[in-house]
Amino acid sequence: MKLPAFFIAHGSPMLALEDNDYTRFLQRLGSDLGKPRGIVIFSAHWDSPEQLITVDAQHETQHDFYGFPEEMYELAYPAPGDPELSSRISGLFRDGNLAHQPVLGRGLDHGVWVILNKMFPQADIPVVALSVDSLRSPEEQYNIGRLLAPLRGEGILLIGSGGLVHNLRLLKQDDQPEQWAQDFDRWIAEKLQAWDLPSLFAYEKKAPYVREAVPAYGKEHFIPLFYVMGAADEGRRAQLMIQAYQYGTLSLNCWMVD
Repeated sequence: MKLPAFFIAHGSPMLALEDNDYTRFLQRLGSDLGKPRGIVIFSAHWDSPEQLITVDAQHETQHDFYGFPEEMYELAYPAPGDPELSSRISGLFRDGNLAHQPVLGRGLDHGVWVILNKMFPQADIPVVALSVDSLRSPEEQYNIGRLLAPLRGEGILLIGSGGLVHNLRLLKQDDQPEQWAQDFDRWIAEKLQAWDLPSLFAYEKKAPYVREAVPAYGKEHFIPLFYVMGAADEGRRAQLMIQAYQYGTLSLNCWMVD
């Protein structure tokens, strides 16, 4: 049975400590999915011109943020890796003529463990993290995801972790979303549900309020969407599972694609 793939917003690292509608959704999602054989996750917080793959047998936990409560730095997500799965991914990339490099000892960044800690809190499912490249075109990012489509039929859960609206410079004290953020998310939703690739690939020119929603410094948070869409190219179906906002300018959404 083929697993769907997901784009999941990871919001602020503080989600790891919070109990709200979005974190409870992530808990339910993990429960509904059961226990996949492994998890492969593209993280917005690993942006590299080379395609990189973790190959660890056991992961450390990165606390790649600053200025947060001490409790945040005590959290750990000691998930195992899976060198065999890493090798399988390498083979798929090699078959697709995609240059890539193995990485040992990087650990899991908060784009990975904040959401997985809610979905699979026992940290007993092997995780392989993959980098994204914000300098590639959306079509290239999509085609990299296509290379990994066979994993969905092998019990592997594919996730892109980021944020469709991610503007840290315009954060508010409350969670009431800015109108421009809602307008951008609605445009993305319309194009995603229609699987309108020409429009989505040209989102930087066509989407409303794109400069506010996807500022140049935050582009890496948007692009994991294209990687997971590519892995669902055969079915081309998209379903919005939840839509919420944090601090007004961070969208918390989950899209399922299959």
